[in-house]
Amino acid sequence: MGYTRKLAIRNYIVEGFLILASLIVLLPLVILIFGSFKTSAEVLSFSLSFPETWQFSNYVRVFEEGGLSRAFFNSILITGVSSIINIVASSAAAFILARRETKLSGTIYMYFFMGLIAPMSIITTIRVVQGLGFYGSITSVILIYAALNTAFSVFLYSGFIKTIPRALDEVAFLEGASVFGVFFRIVTPLILPVNATVAIMVFMSVWNDITIPVYFLTDSSTWTMPLSIYNFYGKYSRDWNLIFANLVLTSLPVFILYLFGQKYIVSGLTAGAVKG
Repeated sequence: MGYTRKLAIRNYIVEGFLILASLIVLLPLVILIFGSFKTSAEVLSFSLSFPETWQFSNYVRVFEEGGLSRAFFNSILITGVSSIINIVASSAAAFILARRETKLSGTIYMYFFMGLIAPMSIITTIRVVQGLGFYGSITSVILIYAALNTAFSVFLYSGFIKTIPRALDEVAFLEGASVFGVFFRIVTPLILPVNATVAIMVFMSVWNDITIPVYFLTDSSTWTMPLSIYNFYGKYSRDWNLIFANLVLTSLPVFILYLFGQKYIVSGLTAGAVKG
C-alpha cells in the first residue's frame, strides 16, 4: 500500500511538471494570437490580456499588403511537389535496397544514412544549381527540398518494407509481374501509413524553412510564406500586431495539418522503426 501511494505521488508530480512545461510553451503562443488582434499601441505590452477591441482588420491588411496570396501559392507548390517527388523516389529506392541484400545495396543504404547527420553545403549547392541553370527558380528549391529529406524517408521506408513478407513478391513474380508491378501493385498499398507520415513531416519541414528560399529564390515574386514574414517585418517593424497576424497566418496550415495528422505520424514512425 505504501509503495502504491508513493507511485501515485510520483505520477502526480510528473504530471504537474509536464503541465507546467506545457504552459510555458503555450504562453508565447497565446501572446502571439492575442497580439494579432490588438492595435499597434496596445500590442507593445506583450501581455496575456484580451484585446480591448478585436481588430480583425489586421488580418485583412496583412493579406492585402503582404502579398500573402502569392506567397501561399508558392509555399503550396514547393511543399506539395517536393513531398510527392520525395515519396516516389524514396519509397522506390528503399524497396530496392530492402529487397537486394548485397554489399552494394548496403553501401548505398549507409550513404543515405549519412545524409541524416551530414550538413548541407550551401556554397557547393549554389554552384551545382547554377551549373544546371536552375538558380533563382522554384524548381531549384523543390529539387533541393526533395533531396534533403530523402535520407530520413529512405530510412523510414526501408524499415517498414523489411517487415513485408518476401513471399508476396515471389507470388507476384510467378504470375508474371515485373519489378515495377510488384512495387506499385503489392508494396505501394501496404506502405500507405508511411506515405502519410513522410508526406506530413516533409510538408512541415519544408513549409517552415527559411534558409533555402533565402539563398535560392532571388525574385520576391517566388518567395514563400516564411519569407513574407521577413519582408513584412522590414516594412512594418513597429507594427507588431501586423507581424503577429502574419505569423499566425503562416503557421496556421502547419498547425491544422499536424492537428489532424499526428496519429499518422506516430503510426508511421512506429511501423517504420520495427526493423529500421
